[in-house]
Amino acid sequence: MMSDNTNPCDTAPAPTSAGATPARFSIGVIPWPVFALLLLVIGGFVVRGKLPTDISLMIAILGVGGFACAELGKRIPVIRNLGAAAIFATFIPSYLVYVHALPGPMVETIKSFTKDSQFLFLYIAAIVVGSVLSMDRSVLVRGFLKVFVPMVAGTAAALAVGMAMGVALGMGAHQTFFFVLAPALAGGVGEGAIPLSIGYAGMLHTDQGLLLAKLLPAVMFASLTAIVCSGVLNHIGRRRPDLTGNGVLQVDEHDDIGLLSPQPQTPIGPADVAAAGVTAVTLYLIGLLGQTVFGFPGPITMLLLAIVLNLGRLVSPVLKAGAFAYYKFFSTAVTYPLLFAIGVSLTPWDKLIAAFTPAMVITIIATVTALMGTGFIVGRWLGMYPIEAAIVTGCRASQGGTGDVAILTACDRLPLMPFAQISTRIGGAATVIAALSLLKLLG
Repeated sequence: MMSDNTNPCDTAPAPTSAGATPARFSIGVIPWPVFALLLLVIGGFVVRGKLPTDISLMIAILGVGGFACAELGKRIPVIRNLGAAAIFATFIPSYLVYVHALPGPMVETIKSFTKDSQFLFLYIAAIVVGSVLSMDRSVLVRGFLKVFVPMVAGTAAALAVGMAMGVALGMGAHQTFFFVLAPALAGGVGEGAIPLSIGYAGMLHTDQGLLLAKLLPAVMFASLTAIVCSGVLNHIGRRRPDLTGNGVLQVDEHDDIGLLSPQPQTPIGPADVAAAGVTAVTLYLIGLLGQTVFGFPGPITMLLLAIVLNLGRLVSPVLKAGAFAYYKFFSTAVTYPLLFAIGVSLTPWDKLIAAFTPAMVITIIATVTALMGTGFIVGRWLGMYPIEAAIVTGCRASQGGTGDVAILTACDRLPLMPFAQISTRIGGAATVIAALSLLKLLG
């Protein structure tokens, strides 16, 4: 079983607390006898041809699928150090759906559950709000002020290198910028590719669906490249511990989220963890309501509200401790099942394969490498841990909230989620605005 300190990229499982099932007898967090029993139960539902969207059944299916794929990725030599667990948990189910290897009723049930429940947003709320409220206030102030510099510098370098590479490979400046670089840096599908496709369709008088199909490959492959690069950086960090804070962004800080375990005067109980969960959901709903009224992205509102609560000292020590426990539960138990659901429901394999043209691949690799390399250099210059700075900057190329989860999971840096959200959401929104404005200016 994975403990709170388990590293998804570790080469060997680590033992958990006393009394828990040892990791070597578990598939992720699922003890192997329970895993085997769940396989039989799920098989019984499949044979009967009826798979209700019952949340208990969904927990079983996504847990078995997600942890099995992740376990496979963690046990293959070499690539297990490159974020294979997160990649496998997302792209193996995508491929299985493409070749019809998963039972049709199961696929439809997972798609329906993922779409109707929107539990990705519950996960993001738990990770973002939990981590922000748990963070030391002084670290929060200095960290958020610093993350903008490597993000802006990395974006500038990525655009320059990407444009030069795309033009050199014959794609042309227009194609390279609007259909490769802009979607790659736009913050994902819902917040990036879809708004871009709608804007492009209006200005180019072309079908929005066709434009979206052209934009998706760049989004997906850029996110995949960032995942792999983060896994490589994690491997480098093991060999060069002086380059990484293992989830801590700033050098000489010891209270960052990655190391913070709040200790209130009285021990926390289930009610305190539940209170943190309700707080996270409340902030998410406020953001969602604001998005429907003002059109401002809900996740950014949620993030900003969590920051205000922390900066304003409006969170009690007990609630901070509960938020930390809530965050740790979701990061340990929900990550891989979530990625499995995303792979089945929202990651079409044929669109991913469409990205593998030589010009596209080389341009994206050059762009993401320049992005994260600049973040590494600038972060070190600013007194940040360069590996953490590079990873946060690399989230500019993520596939939205899903991509942030995959990137940070690939290198065991989920405590960096608040910084990743700033990089993805605000950076992505700026990219969309800039791309649409430039296209309109060019006529």
